Order: sequence, then structure tokens, then C-alpha cells
Amino acid sequence: MSQDVVSLLQQLVRIPSVNPDNAPGTEQIGEETLAIFLTGWLESIGAEVTLEEIKPGRPNLIARFAPLDGRPRILLGPHLDTVGVGGMVIEPFGGEIRDGKIWGRGASDTKGPMAAMLWALHDHQDVLADLPVAVDFVAFMGEESGQWGSKDFVKRHGKDYTFALVGEPTSMQVVHVTKGSLWATLRATGKAAHSSQPERGENAILKLTRALDQLDHHLGHQLATFTHPVLGRSTMNVGMIRGGARPNIVPDLAEAEIDIRITPALAAEGGALKLLTETLAFFDLPIEILNPHENPPMETAADHPMIQALLATDPVTGLAGAPWFSDAAHLSSGGIPSICIGPGSIDQAHTVDEFIEISALEQGAAFLSAFIAGLKRR
Repeated sequence: MSQDVVSLLQQLVRIPSVNPDNAPGTEQIGEETLAIFLTGWLESIGAEVTLEEIKPGRPNLIARFAPLDGRPRILLGPHLDTVGVGGMVIEPFGGEIRDGKIWGRGASDTKGPMAAMLWALHDHQDVLADLPVAVDFVAFMGEESGQWGSKDFVKRHGKDYTFALVGEPTSMQVVHVTKGSLWATLRATGKAAHSSQPERGENAILKLTRALDQLDHHLGHQLATFTHPVLGRSTMNVGMIRGGARPNIVPDLAEAEIDIRITPALAAEGGALKLLTETLAFFDLPIEILNPHENPPMETAADHPMIQALLATDPVTGLAGAPWFSDAAHLSSGGIPSICIGPGSIDQAHTVDEFIEISALEQGAAFLSAFIAGLKRR
């Protein structure tokens, strides 16, 4: 089995599927080529495959091995896209085997988990149509930017599913709680003037930085009150700041990009955007919020039968939480109880020399195969 799943992952890495939205670092962008390859591969093991275009040339893939006949239905759901390849110190699409590892963009996040899921389905291709719990394979576009694929899928198809295993590199731990996030741009405006007469202008950079200092203090303290026993507290990071044109011009525009990580408790109180807006208004801070993009946290009860089935598959597997978010959060928010699971470590995701240990890939495929075998008894 090992050489087969290894060869499959090499094929996946060698098909570029770079998300075009955030500095791809290559002209080989989009998910369509990978989706077409997977269509043929999945059809060869008995699946009926549908591609649903979410953005031009960027589809979701849905593969079913059993008809929609009312039986309980779960999905194995990695994402098709990878982050950009700029700055990588290895061949991003090489799929090279070296030092017991497979190297290349997506080897960890998340083509490694994808290959493990696909190979588990391959192991059981002769019985998938007859299982008491139907198992679909769904691959989402756009996870590394706006998660449009999972958002669209759960709106169209969420009612058909009772559980989702979302493919992410979790070292085969069952990640059942994750933080959400708010990304937003904060803008301050001012009045340009010659720097020899700064009193004639209004310095947007100073307005912004003073407001950020107040936010860091006041909003930071508020966020810290929204805690979770696994995830810790809600947090804010100012990740980017820009403004001004020349040192001899009083700047009339300055912007900062922030990232607020959201615990379930904060989401229950209306979310990060609501709290940010209220804080800006309360302290009368001269800041405008632009392009807010909020992702929900996820918390799936540990006693869910499918989580218990996963934990029973291998005693090494346990429950975990994560500060990052994924497609699983949108599926869960839309009504499909979800977790993240897959071989590989999040520590290798998005790195300049991304890899996955071959032994971890093999173990992941074996675990998922054993999990599917256990569904025969449900």
C-alpha cells in the first residue's frame, strides 16, 4: 500500500493548484487541473463525480459512491488549493522523495491528507456502495483565501450530511475545536501638507497609530475575557501597516490590517466585528473599518458518535484544539458537525521547504481505511 499512496501524493503535488488570490508566486494557478485529475481517479474506483464551479475555472468536486437514498452520509473533505510558492527553496511541484519525506507545496497542507483519504477509499472501493453510512469525497476550492467552496457547499448540500472529516495536517489528532478569525483593514484619513509646516496638515499615520495603541490596550483586555478551556483567549494582532508617500509630506492616508482570533464565547456574544465596532465608537476613534472578513470558530461535542468512532480506531489518536480555522468551521456553522484530521504536521504547512514524512502518510491512510472499515458495523 505504501508505494501506492506515496505515488498518488507525488502525482497530486506535481499538479499545481495554487490559490490565485494572495501572491501565488507562479502563473500555474487555480484548482481546475487538479479537480479534473481527481475526477478521472475517483471515477476509476467507482465514484460518480460532479464539478460545481464556484468561481471561473475554480470548482468544488463532489464524488459519491452511493446514491442519495436516505442513509446517513458523511464526507471526507480536503481542499484543492495551496498557498503561493514564492520564496520556496525546493522545487514546489517536484514531489521529490528524500530523507524519508515527500517534498513540495501541498505535501503537508493539504495534499498529504487528501492522498490518505483517497487511498482509504481505494481500499474499500468494492463495498462503499453498500455501507450503512455513505462516504463521499468532497474537495473544496479557495480554502486558503475566502473559503468560498465550503460556504457554497454547505448552503447547497449541507442537509444531506451528518458529519464531515475535513482534511488538514493534524498529526492524526481529532481537532474538534478551533478559533475563528476576523481580518479587517483599519483606515485613518488626514490632510496633506508640506512637512515644514505640519501644523497645516493632519497626520493620518499618527491618528492610526494612536488609535491602534488604544485598541491594543482596551480591546485587548476585552478580548482576553473571552476564554476557552482548550483554545485559550481571544487575541488581536496588528499584522501590517502602511501610509504616507514621502518624508516631506504630511500623510493623508494610513491603513493597518488586523487579525482577531475568535473563541466560541466571543462568537456567542456577537463576534469580533461587533466588538471592534463598539470599541471604536465608545472611544470615538477616528478609524474606518474596511473589508471585514469573519470566519466562525468551531466546537463539535466530543461525545459525537463519529468522534467516538475515530477515537476508537487507534488508541494513539486523541482530541485536540487549534488556533487556526479551516473549511470545517464553515461546514459546522452551516449545520454539518465537523472535525479536522489528517497526517502531517501544521508546522510544515506554508513553509519554504514543505514536506510530509512518508511514515506519517502511510499511517494516516491506514487509520482512515480502518475507520471506514468500522462503518460496516454501524
